[in-house]
Amino acid sequence: MSVFDDYIKFETRRQFLRRGASFMGTAALASLMPGVARADAKKSSTLGAHVPIGPHFAPKAKHVIYLHMVGGPSQIDLFDYKPVMGEWYDKDLPESVRMGQRLTTMTSGQARFPIAPSKFKFQQYGKSGMWVTELLPNTAKMVDEMCFIRSMHTDAINHEPAITYLQTGNQVTGRPCLGAWASYGLGSLNENLPTFVVLVAQPTNKEQLQAISARLWSSGYLPGEHAGVSFRSQGDPILFINNPPGVDGKVRRRTLDGLRSLNEMNFKIVGDPETHTRIQQYEMAFRMQSSVPELTDISKESEATLNMYGDEVKKPGTFAQSALMARRMVERGVRFVQIYLNNWDNHGNIAGRLPSQCKDIDQACYALVQDLKSRGMLDDTLIVWGGEFGRTVYSQGGLTKENYGRDHHPRCFTMWMAGGGSKPGTIYGETDEFSYNIIKDPVNVHDFHATVLHLLGMDHQRFTFKTQGLDGRLTGVEESKVIKALLA
Repeated sequence: MSVFDDYIKFETRRQFLRRGASFMGTAALASLMPGVARADAKKSSTLGAHVPIGPHFAPKAKHVIYLHMVGGPSQIDLFDYKPVMGEWYDKDLPESVRMGQRLTTMTSGQARFPIAPSKFKFQQYGKSGMWVTELLPNTAKMVDEMCFIRSMHTDAINHEPAITYLQTGNQVTGRPCLGAWASYGLGSLNENLPTFVVLVAQPTNKEQLQAISARLWSSGYLPGEHAGVSFRSQGDPILFINNPPGVDGKVRRRTLDGLRSLNEMNFKIVGDPETHTRIQQYEMAFRMQSSVPELTDISKESEATLNMYGDEVKKPGTFAQSALMARRMVERGVRFVQIYLNNWDNHGNIAGRLPSQCKDIDQACYALVQDLKSRGMLDDTLIVWGGEFGRTVYSQGGLTKENYGRDHHPRCFTMWMAGGGSKPGTIYGETDEFSYNIIKDPVNVHDFHATVLHLLGMDHQRFTFKTQGLDGRLTGVEESKVIKALLA
């Protein structure tokens, strides 16, 4: 007999009646306010719960899968084909092109800035005629299902502020990220799984990894329940999701009921929204004990599906398995899935590193788009791919025709979208012959955020949260706009 059973057996009549009086009051309240007080102990309390704003207008996308390539992929080696640069090999970048742009400390001391044309072959594909590197043969097959932005630019030149800016709309840490805003505005589609999930995939090559921390998926000044939940690639997907030895589900449920009652009492007295967040976290963890094992078990996927993602899909932590997991998550109602893949910071050895990085993503990205499409889910699932900035056309360090490195370049880089109301077969924006400056249709980070929110049915100017006397919003106070040419 457990301690809990002993407690119930020896409970005095006075204790029972005292608890019963409270119960009768709660029952009466529940009959009047069924959405606030619930008799079902297995459901989380909604006391103080955030009610999603809901879309301002009919959304095109219900889910987002954001594939962030940490380090800054080289646009000039992947999507922004510049054949004229072959004639500029080892010549200095003209000052008329650079125009005094500030450089990182990694190249600012170089005596010269020699042009490094891409060593990789390019070819045009699809009706759109999009140029794609030979390193992405599978991606090339679906360019007419994709929407390319070749004129992205950012204000940040180093990784930490640049990633933070692209994820939160501000270079200073502490703001809510895009996934947290989606959670806050639209809420959950599955009570048994988090609204916002983060996966950190492991690259094959690990020469130059950047730091990835939880502040990138923070809820910032939004309620804590909207922060991303990170799933691990090894061991239990969520730490401590399983009960300790000797504690069964019945005991765990009674423990959580007691904790919830205490937290609700504290919430009524203090009113701290983080107390409600704690309640939600405990309850979500309990529900995930049954939902997560089913979610992460890919053994029931068809052999055809697994083959589509490639051999790496069966290896925990790979980008391929993360992409398949993202599809399984949105299929089960997860609102926003963020996948980070490291090692795109190609300061050197592009010939050795870039093919490996492209191999990690090429088949998996193609499979993700086709998998969603075959299940009728691509129309309402927006896929976003990109890094925090681009790379320079000039070489960092030594230069040969077979190998070179590239420094950070915030003035232009390429991102792509697919599904979720984005316009397929679109190529938006244009850069100069050096892939250095934008000459047509620039898109800044806030424009990009405004466009993604629009696809989710949210007006970025009206979508705010009161914080420290201000109406905080993802797109900040500077002028930004929805890029309508990117919308289907």
